[in-house]
Amino acid sequence: MHASENRPDQTVGQIGEMALIRRIAHWLGPTNPLEPEGIGDDCAVFQVEAGLPQLVTTDPVIARYHFDASVAPEWVGAKLLKRNISDIAAMGGRPRRAVLSLALPSATALDWLERFFRGLRESAEEYGVRVVGGDVAQTDGPAAAYLTLLGDAPAGRALTRRGARAGDPLFVTGELGGSLAEHHYRFRPRVEEGVWLAGRPEVRAMIDVSDGLAKDLPALLPSGCQAALEWDALPVRDSVTTAGDKAAGWCRALTDGEDYELLFAIDGRASIDRFVRDWRASFPCRLTRIGTIETASASGPPGIRLPPGYPELEKLAAYEHFRPGPDG
Repeated sequence: MHASENRPDQTVGQIGEMALIRRIAHWLGPTNPLEPEGIGDDCAVFQVEAGLPQLVTTDPVIARYHFDASVAPEWVGAKLLKRNISDIAAMGGRPRRAVLSLALPSATALDWLERFFRGLRESAEEYGVRVVGGDVAQTDGPAAAYLTLLGDAPAGRALTRRGARAGDPLFVTGELGGSLAEHHYRFRPRVEEGVWLAGRPEVRAMIDVSDGLAKDLPALLPSGCQAALEWDALPVRDSVTTAGDKAAGWCRALTDGEDYELLFAIDGRASIDRFVRDWRASFPCRLTRIGTIETASASGPPGIRLPPGYPELEKLAAYEHFRPGPDG
């Protein structure tokens, strides 16, 4: 379904900003509290819970970049919230409150937008998020929604990307690759898993895999280190496994992006067997040890030691905004 509407009386441009804001408040239902905590003032006012680290993140969804007409509006709204929740989960946090800004062409269809908010609302209710305000603006470009999400870290610490050391094992949840088919909007953020991991003292650093393992993994590595991956152990999604072509499957697992899984390092001195047993007793989610952090000694993609005999992997490149194409 396209976001633009060819019936002028059923568009954002026809009803105007204030009427649109009233509709948004209605569409959000109980996930939008009364002001001053909810929509209605210049800022949302709320009491910060004492003693818990507060988290904030922001991520958009933009037409043609994060979704197209093949994705139902409900899933677009859900994706917007969930991709932000994944960032909160990657630090061991729980999402709490969100602020939303919309940049819309005047031809944006009201029924598309209502369904967008329906998906956002359902996800907000599922994950306990209050949508407390935002802004609406007109654009001549593609429709875009920008969400800022606040959360807290109930385990008492926020897991960052820093803290891993040489000798630490690397783990990832779920499966990787092939997200474009459906996973990029149908995924579940690993909130409970992230909170659990933040409560484990042996977990040293964590990140969510959103741009692809080849890009996100190096951000977890200490200076002067690389990842020695156990290539045959990579949890490649079945939909992208190519019979007899390991390199193709590995490339998809490392570069497709939008997996929204958790990648983390644990203390190399810890009991791996006990950690895995405790995980399996707590979650049905797949957990895979994919390698170890080691002192750098080989070339290849930044931070990743290549398997022998696969020179084509030297050109691995995960998604990166604004990266020039082959012609610069």
